[in-house]
Amino acid sequence: MWKDLIRELYEDAEFAPAASDTEIDQVEGRLDQTVPNELRDLLRHANGVHAEWGAGLVWSVKEIIDLNTQFRHDAEIAELYMSFEQLMFFGDNGGGDQFAYVRLPSGQNTGVYVWDHETDDRKWVASSLTDYLQRRAGTEGDGWFR
Repeated sequence: MWKDLIRELYEDAEFAPAASDTEIDQVEGRLDQTVPNELRDLLRHANGVHAEWGAGLVWSVKEIIDLNTQFRHDAEIAELYMSFEQLMFFGDNGGGDQFAYVRLPSGQNTGVYVWDHETDDRKWVASSLTDYLQRRAGTEGDGWFR
C-alpha cells in the first residue's frame, strides 16, 4: 500500500529495503518514544524513502535515531532552540525544515508537524502520514507547509 501510494505521488521516489520490527523497536528504545503505527507500518515496507531531488520524505530507522538524538543532545542546538524532547522527526524538506510527530502522554497520534529551522516555529501540517505525503506532493511547491 505505502509503496503504491508513494509511487503515485512521487515519480522519483527511491525506497530502501524494509526495516524489521527489531530495528524499528530500536527507535523506541533510543528515543524513549513510541513509533506511531502508521510510521512503523511504512518502515516495514521501506526503511526510508527519498524523493524530490534526494530530500528525506521519510527517514530510515538509523536517520530517525541519529538525527533526533543530535537535535535532543547537541549543546549548540540547545542554545538556539526550544527542547525537541516532545518531537520525533522523521523527514525533511531538504532545506532545513523537519517533519515530526508530537509525543502526547496518551500516546495518541495528533498528526504531522513541521519545525521551521529559522523561526523555531512548530506547526501542525497534516492529519496523518498519508495526508502528509499527499499534501507534500501537491501543487503548492516547497511552501506547502507554510
